[in-house]
Amino acid sequence: MPLVIGVDSSTQSTKVEVRDLDSGELVSSGRAAHPSTGVAPVSETNPNDWISAFNSALEQAGSPKPAAISVAGQQHGLVTLDAQNKVVRNAKLWNDTQSAADAKWCVDQRGDAWWAEHVGSVPVASFTVAKLSWLKRVEPQNWAQVARICLPHDFLSWHLRGGGSNEITTDRGDASGTGYWSPKLGKYDNEVLNLIDAKRDWSNALPRVATPLEQTGTWQNAVIGCGTGDNMAGALGIGLSPGDVAISLGTSGTVYAISDKPTNDPSAAVAGFADATGAFLPLVCTLNATKVFDSFANILNCDLKQFGELALTSSPGANELVLLPYLDGERTPNLPDARAMLIGLNSSHKRNDVARAAIEGVVCGLLDGLAAITNCGVNTSGRIFLLGGGSQSPAVCQIVADLTGKQVNTLNEPEIVALGAARQAAAALTGKWPTWSASSRIAAQPIATTEQSNAARQKFADARLKTYGV
Repeated sequence: MPLVIGVDSSTQSTKVEVRDLDSGELVSSGRAAHPSTGVAPVSETNPNDWISAFNSALEQAGSPKPAAISVAGQQHGLVTLDAQNKVVRNAKLWNDTQSAADAKWCVDQRGDAWWAEHVGSVPVASFTVAKLSWLKRVEPQNWAQVARICLPHDFLSWHLRGGGSNEITTDRGDASGTGYWSPKLGKYDNEVLNLIDAKRDWSNALPRVATPLEQTGTWQNAVIGCGTGDNMAGALGIGLSPGDVAISLGTSGTVYAISDKPTNDPSAAVAGFADATGAFLPLVCTLNATKVFDSFANILNCDLKQFGELALTSSPGANELVLLPYLDGERTPNLPDARAMLIGLNSSHKRNDVARAAIEGVVCGLLDGLAAITNCGVNTSGRIFLLGGGSQSPAVCQIVADLTGKQVNTLNEPEIVALGAARQAAAALTGKWPTWSASSRIAAQPIATTEQSNAARQKFADARLKTYGV
């Protein structure tokens, strides 16, 4: 039976899934952790560590001989190569916020509306364009050595093709998260690039953007798909349809939906990304998701299961206790220097209220992002899918259902990004998207009243406005 491999190279680990080409059935899998990426605001790694993790995960999966392979990777990260195709410095990852000042500088040069129109998104610290500016400003000696620039998934796909002088390719989904590629026009924006460095010859520095079903090379006789960003692969794994909404709670929090036309949001809340199929994927990302649950479980001296059980014994709205969950700064809203704040605490509050406030704070931030996507004219009236580690918590599922007033679905596949990459590999091999994708189940129905959910969300919005002015 022909096999396909989907690779998910995330912030913390690499996952490999081997699937049957025809049925999509999981045959084997493997996982290997990445080294620590540092302490905020720094988040860096040696790109060669991704290769080592891939090799380890592949070995765990039985070192199969597939017919096709595709790589999904964490978005935005900056990988730099010199003229000898050697890594210049450690990759700056999406959650490295040292480039916050550079993102502001970029925006100040042209204004929010200009950026939204040109590249679909207003730069924040996570975007690659801000990291380019940081590198040129802070490390001019390294900047002078840079000959080629790529993203994490581009680097791994290039490695599969043999590295060295081989072509580096990317795809429209991941390219749309750089801040210098236009989803609307489908090409790099030279005005943006020259803003970063007008003296650099950009013509050979950036990856070629492959088409969605393109075969970009071979690895061990297997066809290599073009790969994509992790959020785009997640949409592929779900089989997301117009109207559907995906809410992911993992290292970061994301909410996204499918759009048939490009979006631009001058407020900078919504990133107007492309997807991996030829459509578009407007997305909102937050820095603080499940780590908030980890931190508060530790504070409350309980494990995550107990933390969730505690939260469900409090009432919707956590008895008017509000957490602004910005432990390590925040991307949306753009508050890179913010820290978490517990607001409204009084002598009547108990541990369960704190637990519920922690979950509600994370979810409210993401639902504000969903509202911003809807305000861009995107249909978000369909199903809600909850993804990531947070989706394993009954409490999180219930609180999402309560705060949205809608049924919440979770997926029966634990590695949705790897599944999406496997679907892309199959499509590259056959020339058409496979019919298989993740199956789902109902995880929660709303039990809070509309008045309760509206009050909780309003309390959160009011606290954020009063504290941070946004």
